[in-house]
Amino acid sequence: MNSLKDFLEEKYIQYNQPGFIPNDPISIPHQYSKKEDIEITGFFAAILAWGQRKTIINKCNELFQMMDHAPHDFLKNHQESDLKPFLSFKHRTFNATDTLYFIHFLAWYYRNHPSLEEAFLIGQTNREDAMESMLVRFHEFFFSLPDAPSRTRKHIATPARKAACKRINMFLRWMVRKDDKGVDFGIWNKIQPSQLICPCDLHVDRVARKLGLIQRKQTDWFTALELTERLKEFDPQDPVKYDFALFGLGIEEKF
Repeated sequence: MNSLKDFLEEKYIQYNQPGFIPNDPISIPHQYSKKEDIEITGFFAAILAWGQRKTIINKCNELFQMMDHAPHDFLKNHQESDLKPFLSFKHRTFNATDTLYFIHFLAWYYRNHPSLEEAFLIGQTNREDAMESMLVRFHEFFFSLPDAPSRTRKHIATPARKAACKRINMFLRWMVRKDDKGVDFGIWNKIQPSQLICPCDLHVDRVARKLGLIQRKQTDWFTALELTERLKEFDPQDPVKYDFALFGLGIEEKF
């Protein structure tokens, strides 16, 4: 256990560096300095994060060019005619219908709330509320507007469907984790790093299994919980920092 912790600490330090940013979707919110813009671009970048990283980054840049690279201002002040360019936006199965609903919800939300963090705290009963219930309630809230398309629901995963929720957990890591390396933003304060669940993508899953951190056969919400609980044995206050180590080992070193 000690040698595994030392190994993961070494790899965490190696990959949690500014050099990690340019080739990763987190580079998208790093183009912005306004808190709301970081939230909005980070949310879209995480949701669109499947496929090749270069393609994800290009599609995000295309999307925010349509908002004149001022997404918060666009969401709050756009006219219906300003939405026409988005009819041609598509990334894999995320199409114009999905894009327009995301814009519609976020426009409504930011006209009524200062930060997207509050959307994850809807119905919170205590400060240490389980992430599982937070994500279930967020999904319900996000699709609570009367015209929410049923097809769009698949683009935000929920533990209620036993999904691993990789993209939304990655977004939360970006917003919540605080350290001095400048990769994650740490601009949210009500959700704690100890509450986060490790994003369990293909690379992280494969490396974690090789290291004996996952025993569960399939990859789902319970797998993400199992991995996070194991990582808490090494750092209970900031377990998802090892996402850097596992992802870096998988994609950079083909571990």
